[in-house]
Amino acid sequence: MGFNRSEDRADGPREDRPLRRGWTTGACATAATKAALTALLTGAFPDPVAIRLPKGETPSFALNRHGLNEDRAMAAIVKDAGDDPDVTHLAEIVAEVRFGGPGTGLLFEAGEGVGTVTRAGLPIPPGEPAINPVPRQMMRAVVEAICAEHGRPADITVTIGVTGGTALAAKTWNPRLGIVGGLSILGTTGIVHPFSCSAWIHSIHRGIDVARAAGLAHVVGSTGSASESAAHALYPDLPEISYLDMGDFAGGLMKYLRAHPVERLTIAGGFAKLTKLAQGAMDLHSGRSQVDLSFLSDLVRTIAPEAGKRLEPQILAANTAKEVLDLCRGEGLDLAGCVAEQARAAATTILRGAPVAVEIVVTDRNGAILARAG
Repeated sequence: MGFNRSEDRADGPREDRPLRRGWTTGACATAATKAALTALLTGAFPDPVAIRLPKGETPSFALNRHGLNEDRAMAAIVKDAGDDPDVTHLAEIVAEVRFGGPGTGLLFEAGEGVGTVTRAGLPIPPGEPAINPVPRQMMRAVVEAICAEHGRPADITVTIGVTGGTALAAKTWNPRLGIVGGLSILGTTGIVHPFSCSAWIHSIHRGIDVARAAGLAHVVGSTGSASESAAHALYPDLPEISYLDMGDFAGGLMKYLRAHPVERLTIAGGFAKLTKLAQGAMDLHSGRSQVDLSFLSDLVRTIAPEAGKRLEPQILAANTAKEVLDLCRGEGLDLAGCVAEQARAAATTILRGAPVAVEIVVTDRNGAILARAG
């Protein structure tokens, strides 16, 4: 997995220009494989090296370094993720190719910085290098085409590495998903679309797959570390793979659960985030959804009509959701409980009848539980 769930890139997009696309680790690995295999068979490295992506685009990649001897070749490409806040932006993707024995076919190996799968439920079986199916298909197509051009069988071993990938993997979901030793090589189109956060959502989906494959009936989606700690305190016996780093992507989590249900889902998050879920928002990021103060005012009226009418001007003039929460707590009104119930109803609507029992846990910024529903 490649999305850094805790930090943003310092060189984020400027408002005065369009967001710039980038390339997946799978595309970079394919280009590096093509360059290395071409040099192994011809003695010369193409630089830049062009590849064809699944949807027909043909980008070119400059080599960062390369090496060649009698039986193997290496090429490395620095990944450009464009304006996406991806932990693998500017990481060096390395491909080494060597001849295999007759009849061995194409084999993939994990080099330094690429992980190995150890749990069931991922697209790649345990024991295999964490190179996803589409990047494997792209590299296979390149290897088979080049070998066919030179009239030889595709008995080739391809080793993919990421320089410094072991340290980068600590910033991703890989350790929790049972991918040990490094990063995953990802991509379905070869293209990174800025701020699509596809790697994060991909990680959520794989987390559900791993939990289901392990036979778990209960998963927890949290918006951050404080709310996850609160859920851990509630459910200390749940295994680590039950906990999904949902972040702001409540919709990405629940849409996947529609088709891949588990018996029970707990969503834990801060008051403001879960207020947005209660409003029906599926992306809880502050830049993509906002707390509606009139929505909170209406909720207060349902709790206590007279107090709600009296507090309405203060609620509508509040700067933050927390200010409204504190105001209501001072009046003895359980606004957090009402938000929990509304968020549970919204989540149930998003799940569209999937057999998933939903629980909502609302926390404060320190992880103290304010309310539960379900």
